[in-house]
Amino acid sequence: MRSSRIDCIDRIDCIDRVDRPVRTRSTEPVDIPPPPDLGGRPQQSHGQAPYGQAPYGPPAQPPYPGGPGAQVPYQRWPGAYSPYSRPPVNGFAIASLVLGILCFLPAVGLILGLVALAQISKKGERGKGLAIAGSILSVVGVVLLVLAVATGGARDFMDGFRDAASRSRAGFPVGKGECFNVPGSDLEGARYAFQVDEVPCASRHDGEVFASFRVNDESYPGDSGLTSLAEKKCVDLQFTYVLDTWTDWGDADINYFVPDRDTWRQGDRHVTCLFGDAEERRSLKGSLRRDATNLDAHQLAYLKADKALYDVYGAAPDTERFEDDLPGHKEWAGRVEKGLAEQARLLRAHGWPAKADADVTALVGAIEQNREHWKKASTAEDADAFSEHYVQAQRHIGGEREAAARKPLGLGTTSPRDAAPGGGGGSHEDGGGEADAAV
Repeated sequence: MRSSRIDCIDRIDCIDRVDRPVRTRSTEPVDIPPPPDLGGRPQQSHGQAPYGQAPYGPPAQPPYPGGPGAQVPYQRWPGAYSPYSRPPVNGFAIASLVLGILCFLPAVGLILGLVALAQISKKGERGKGLAIAGSILSVVGVVLLVLAVATGGARDFMDGFRDAASRSRAGFPVGKGECFNVPGSDLEGARYAFQVDEVPCASRHDGEVFASFRVNDESYPGDSGLTSLAEKKCVDLQFTYVLDTWTDWGDADINYFVPDRDTWRQGDRHVTCLFGDAEERRSLKGSLRRDATNLDAHQLAYLKADKALYDVYGAAPDTERFEDDLPGHKEWAGRVEKGLAEQARLLRAHGWPAKADADVTALVGAIEQNREHWKKASTAEDADAFSEHYVQAQRHIGGEREAAARKPLGLGTTSPRDAAPGGGGGSHEDGGGEADAAV
């Protein structure tokens, strides 16, 4: 029998040491079940910390940054990129791109793009690509705008835009420079009808639109009021469409379309001026237009000089006999003399092509001689003396010098007596009714 030595002080102490089991601390982990679910709220007894936390002390900290399983703490913008925190897109960048695409105010789009790039670099916003694209498109727009202004494209665009806008307001379906036919009736009978067929001017047609204007009256002026206004304005506007007063008009007369009372109530306030023959159908062929759209620089220079005289010559007194208004005729003759001087100056100032230079030079010499007759007429003592100088002035040129200068330039060579619409009117080469009275 093995015995063991027990050191005791007394019997009672010895018995306690022998009978009491020795308690040791286990080093093995023990699984502790979670507390029962009480309606989604964890069970917690008094004096105990929630499950998963240390009973005392500060809450558990995440692993040290850089160690195993380390995580970057969440930061709000501006800072490192996070899927839950993205910087906003710069508003100026968006505006620059929109203006660049639309080509509207390109200079503004370029400025907005540069401002956007500066803000993006400073604030860390998004939209750098938008700002760059908008700036490039805006630069292209600025270049195109400069080219359009330099070549006259902007002016042509605005003229076309105004014509289109005017046509949309007027209600007449054919615009300036276009030709048309009136189905089912003649031109006179269709004056208040707006159903017309547009056709090429090279083909036979009833009418050609050369101008339109707006009536500013607040109330309907009546048929007679509109007719009177249309006759006056359309006669004046014809010379902005046909700059060459020697144009062969053929059978063309000045006509017009005016709004009636019903279309006036609907907002139509426009009168449309046109060339056409009210008595015969399809009598016109080819366009009568003679302006900057189809004339070259030499033709325009000659017509500008011709206009300097025509404007004053056409403002002759209304009296048929010189003695009825001799002071008025003398004053008019003085203005004609000054108009001839301006015509000669403009003809000398232009560089003419070789084929026309000799004829234009001869015309300038004839104009200078003719000025003397008009100057003497402006100082005539009586009607007989005025008539003598007036007739000499009319016969001195006679249209031959002008026709010779016009022919190599490709301008009309028919005298204005026969060229005016409807065969009326006159020009500085003939005396009209007054010349007949004077002779």
